[in-house]
Amino acid sequence: MALGEFELIRRYFVTGQQHDSVALGIGDDCALLLPPAGEQLAVSIDTLVEGTHFLPGTDPAFIARRLLGAATSDLAAMGAQPAWLTLALTLPHSDPLWLEPFAATLAQQAREYGLVLVGGDTTRGPLALSAQVHGFVPPGQALTRRGAKPGDLVCVTGTLGDSRAGLETLLRDEADSAAISHLRQRFYQPEPRLSTGIALRGIATSCIDISDGLSSDLSHILQQSACGARLEAAALPLSDALQHYTELNKARDWALSGGEDFELCFTLPPAQRAVLDRLPVRASVIGEVSRGEGIVLVTDSGEQRLTAAGFDHFDKDTHCG
Repeated sequence: MALGEFELIRRYFVTGQQHDSVALGIGDDCALLLPPAGEQLAVSIDTLVEGTHFLPGTDPAFIARRLLGAATSDLAAMGAQPAWLTLALTLPHSDPLWLEPFAATLAQQAREYGLVLVGGDTTRGPLALSAQVHGFVPPGQALTRRGAKPGDLVCVTGTLGDSRAGLETLLRDEADSAAISHLRQRFYQPEPRLSTGIALRGIATSCIDISDGLSSDLSHILQQSACGARLEAAALPLSDALQHYTELNKARDWALSGGEDFELCFTLPPAQRAVLDRLPVRASVIGEVSRGEGIVLVTDSGEQRLTAAGFDHFDKDTHCG
């Protein structure tokens, strides 16, 4: 049975979760929030649209994980500590069979990330979901896209290309296997590198999360830092599952431009290289910042200049429909 808007909110999103920074949460025109004294507020918003970011009929629990993981990854990229979440849902129907797993998974993920749901909006229409996340960071310690310098190391966390491969397995409706299961998990369940972002405060010279593709997102750093970069193709971190699923050149192409890995790409002074061994997650050096502009990829067959390829919301070919 379909639910009314206010019953939907009361049943699925009023959790009773308390936090000292929330003076008034869900249930009024606005939330009343208390940022800690002396902290800066980091705010970001992400939207997922059915047919663009996920396939029609996707398990709502997967959608919840993907929505919150993608949004919270922006806090990780700035070294921010998560605090609050607001949620906007556009739903074709207020179906409890869809809402129950979505809301339960969203609440679980929010607790894991340290987020408290403090408000939002619901309306009827084609399925779309927006999560706005808020976090705290000490003044002057936020990681930004500006600050990379020639000679800095270009580093990435985790492995790249898995999410794009996971989407490929879904588009092809391929039979499950251990490798395919891993790749699909990486597509549906991004892991925001929150503790790594915090650990890089005051050390990394720039940082960004890899949402649109490494070549595209690294280009944002380089443009704002007025630098270029040289990357080593052989240094791109590829998972065993990705290499099992496809041939090397395709794996590297997806690592460079596939997008939605939600790993961190950051730059680091060479003298700080030992920091990589102390991070909470594996990190790899894939090149260095250079003078000039753009990205040069060094391969066994020579050098090539990369274009900033990646996900573009207004490119008709970059969708899941």
